[in-house]
Amino acid sequence: MSAAPPAAGAPDNTASGKTAAGNAAPGTGAPGTESAAQGRTDAGAYPDTPAPLGNLGPRTLALIPGNVRQVVVVTGRGRDANRSEAVLYRRTASGWKAGTPWPAHNALNGWTDDHLAGDLRSPIGVFTLSDAGGLLPDPGTLLPYDESPEFSIDGTGFRGEPLAGSFDYVVAIDYNRVPGTSPLDRTRPLGADRGGGIWLHVDHDGPTQGCVSLEEQHMRQLLLALDPEQHPVIVMGDAGSLSR
Repeated sequence: MSAAPPAAGAPDNTASGKTAAGNAAPGTGAPGTESAAQGRTDAGAYPDTPAPLGNLGPRTLALIPGNVRQVVVVTGRGRDANRSEAVLYRRTASGWKAGTPWPAHNALNGWTDDHLAGDLRSPIGVFTLSDAGGLLPDPGTLLPYDESPEFSIDGTGFRGEPLAGSFDYVVAIDYNRVPGTSPLDRTRPLGADRGGGIWLHVDHDGPTQGCVSLEEQHMRQLLLALDPEQHPVIVMGDAGSLSR
């Protein structure tokens, strides 16, 4: 999201006064996804992966639960960079199959292993994806979808770009939130100081407060592709961190 000026990321600094996207902390997910939902970096089991999954290293791969069949890998250009690339992988009988790479933005100051509210960095880790919503009607996603006027936002981002429409479509990243609730829910299990409202949302052509943003057409494609029965997760961070 934004900070000063509001940058899209999630509700904190939205017109509705919700949590700003850019802060967050782990939550819980589907059975067998606890380590991912809580954003841990020291737990999990190596999946039985017959083909490679991006350029993820052994520590990162160990955090992906074995029942996961969909992985959104967001790879930042550098630790302090706010441009990144997102790829949706699907697990098939022959291994992981990569989709088309999508350009993305992340937080203004880059990435961190220890996200705190207001640091303007996106959290590094593996997190479940369980809930969606937006200002626009449900495009047909299988995820629970909350259509609400509270997703409206105005103002400008860090580069003076308009933020209107940034929350037309969002997918909540389960970092310091309660899965199974609207992305607008402000419950922060780890406390407010760990941030919250980390979302995937529509890109406004500028860095976020902590979220990951994609072009609107790609957000629609992602919403239509994600399937709760495939236990989707997002793996996000700079390239160096993800290769660990």
